[in-house]
Amino acid sequence: MSLPHIALVGATGTLGRSIFKALVSASFPLTILTRAGGRSKIPLPPDSDATVQVKEVDYASHRSLVEALSGADVVVSALGSQDLFAAQKSLIDASVEAGVQRFLPSEYGNGANGKVRRFPLLWADKDKTQRYLERRASAHPEFTYSIINTGSFFDWQLELGLIVNLKEHTATVYDGGDVPNSVTTLDTIAKAVVAVITHPEETRNRHVFVHDAAVTQNQLMRIATKIDGEAGWDTTPMATADVEERSHKAVEEGDYTTAMLGFIARACWGPGFGQDFGGKLDNDLLGLPVMKEEDVEALMRGVMAKIRTPSRDS
Repeated sequence: MSLPHIALVGATGTLGRSIFKALVSASFPLTILTRAGGRSKIPLPPDSDATVQVKEVDYASHRSLVEALSGADVVVSALGSQDLFAAQKSLIDASVEAGVQRFLPSEYGNGANGKVRRFPLLWADKDKTQRYLERRASAHPEFTYSIINTGSFFDWQLELGLIVNLKEHTATVYDGGDVPNSVTTLDTIAKAVVAVITHPEETRNRHVFVHDAAVTQNQLMRIATKIDGEAGWDTTPMATADVEERSHKAVEEGDYTTAMLGFIARACWGPGFGQDFGGKLDNDLLGLPVMKEEDVEALMRGVMAKIRTPSRDS
C-alpha cells in the first residue's frame, strides 16, 4: 500500500521544522509549500529516502494553491498566528478543489474548549478555521479533517521561561500553582501528526487529544529544586481571571504581545479551561507513551543544561 502524499505548510516555523523532520523520517512523499519570493531554506535530513519537492505559491491566488496541492492526499498546516484564518481558509478551499482527503489545521493547543475559543486574536482565527472546516467537510464528504490538541509546547516554553523560569528561578504562579496543564514536546507533536495520518479512519472529522504529561507549576518547581538543590524561588502569585481582563484591555490598546501571553496563561492554568486532557487522551490509539515524573525530570535536566550553557557569542 502506497504512502499518502503530504503537503506541509509552515515547514520553517518553530513547530513546522519538527513536523518536517518527522514526515521525512516516515518516508512520506512530501511537498513543501513556500511563499513565492521567500528566502526560507528547506534542509533535507541526510540519508533520507523521502521524496521531497518544494513549490513556491502565491497565497493570494486560489489557482496557485490548487495547482500546488494537486496530487496531495493530506495537507498539514503549521502556520503561525499572522492572518491565520484567512491563510487557512484559502488552503481549505484549494484543498477541496484539488481533491485533498484530509486537512490538519494549525491548532496544536486547546481548541476543543469553548472558553479558550472565545479569546480574540489567534484563538478567534482558530475558532473560525474549525467552524469552516466543519462546514466544508459536511458539504464535501470526501474532504475530512483532524484537529490535534496538544496543550502547551513543553520543551519550547520551558526554554523560554514561560511556564516557569528554570534559569532565573522565578515564576508567576497562576491560581495557586496546582492546576494541571497538558504539555507536549515539539517532537511528540510531530509524531502525533504522523500517527494521525496513519490512522485516517479513527481520527476522521474530530478533535484528537495527545500529551506527554499533565503537570503543575508547583510540581515543576519542586523537580527543579531536586535537580540543582537551589531552594529559593522568587514567585509572584496571580489570578488568571485578572490576567484575562488585562489581556482584553491590551487588545483594545493594540498591545498584542502582552495580550497573547496573558491569554496563553489563562488557557493553560485557568481552572475549568480544559487543559488537562487526561480523561480523553488518544495516546494509546496513536502509539504515543505518556511521560512518568522521572521522564519529566530528565527533560527538565536537559533543558536546564541547555539554557545555562553560555552561547559561543557570549
